[in-house]
Amino acid sequence: MAFSETPKTVVVGVGNTIYSDDGAGVHALERLQRDPRLPSDVTLLDGGTHGIELLAYLYDSSRLLLLDAVDVGQRPGMMIRMTGDELRGLACGASVHQLGVADLLATLSLVSDTPREIVLLGVQPGSTDWGTELSPPVEAAVGPMVDAAIDQLLLWSETAPPNTTRWTSVGPDG
Repeated sequence: MAFSETPKTVVVGVGNTIYSDDGAGVHALERLQRDPRLPSDVTLLDGGTHGIELLAYLYDSSRLLLLDAVDVGQRPGMMIRMTGDELRGLACGASVHQLGVADLLATLSLVSDTPREIVLLGVQPGSTDWGTELSPPVEAAVGPMVDAAIDQLLLWSETAPPNTTRWTSVGPDG
């Protein structure tokens, strides 16, 4: 899949929707797609469980917003926001998928010299057992996660050139 121009702001929903709360980022991205407040200069990317495979979609982005389940040992449903040095802690296993997001961010900085601002909005999972439903505390946190994503995107879009919102699904057919 190729775009005629490289998006500046990319939102990636990360997670595995068949492991309960691990899919929180993907569920939040689906809600974000339908949100009328979504700025038009944003590319939405369903990253699922892809990790380093997302590099081609993020290589030239200047702003990257990740939506994910992040285990930092707090109560289920607690919102987490990480930027800068805090994101380096993902290599220590904070992300539920651990190596996927950590490897993606580490490799992105190695292969692309594009300066970028990266923000991770996460939620503490309650359960990552087999299942397609979010636990009640995580389900309740998805709305506030979307609100926080909109706030961040609106902040970024104040300086972004007009563009069109794109929805991308990465997978065998994407």
